[in-house]
Amino acid sequence: MRILKNSNFDFMSKKVLALGLSAIIVFSGLLSLFINGGPKLSMDFKGGTFVAVQYSEEINVNEVRNTLGNINIDGQSFDFSKEEVKHFGSKSAVSLRVPHIENSPANFSQKIVIHLFDSFPSKTPDDITNFILSKGVVSPKIGSELSGKAVMAIISALGLIMLYISVRFEFKFALGAIAALTHDVLITLGMFSLLSYEISLPIIAAFLTIVGYSLNDTIVIFDRIRENLKTNKEGYNETIQLSVNQSFRRTTFTSITTVIPL
Repeated sequence: MRILKNSNFDFMSKKVLALGLSAIIVFSGLLSLFINGGPKLSMDFKGGTFVAVQYSEEINVNEVRNTLGNINIDGQSFDFSKEEVKHFGSKSAVSLRVPHIENSPANFSQKIVIHLFDSFPSKTPDDITNFILSKGVVSPKIGSELSGKAVMAIISALGLIMLYISVRFEFKFALGAIAALTHDVLITLGMFSLLSYEISLPIIAAFLTIVGYSLNDTIVIFDRIRENLKTNKEGYNETIQLSVNQSFRRTTFTSITTVIPL
């Protein structure tokens, strides 16, 4: 396969454009985070109630959402029509995520299940125990602990990366790698904020995956730059240009083969 084997793209002439575009995206994301008071956290971090139920036939999510517009539980009225309601594995199963509510009634999740069960009597099994797929509560305290651990996981990863690159290459290379990784994480976090997507535990794993694959490409290019600096008598920009082009084919196909299974 000879595709992109001898690429000779003029990357360095576009660096001002690339920096400007990155700056706009990062600034927009940070502004969105500031306006929204931080990222939109899921119930994994804020606490809340999760319910998943199984109907005997296909159910329309919008119909379920409409029934959640006015729920009366122990004399309190709740509107869950704007919460996350979606199919859960199949068209006949539905899940509901409700953020933490102060002074919520006892057996809150069970009473939501009963409401969903009574709302569609023709589509429910005879026994309510066969109707329940999952239900549970995440307390705000656990959510706070998860938030702290998630932040520490990312900070620890960045610290160990800086230590490794400083030993393997030079400290200035480590600073460049951390800047690149921070750039990638900020862009992703900013896009989540701009699009109002929630940050959950799987998303934290995705952030760490971004850090890992971004670092992988960075190390490869740094290695080429270091080797080319020994032999290339041209300027620093020309050496970087050569190194990026030499790594471009590998980076492209590695990224493609990673994205396909993901």
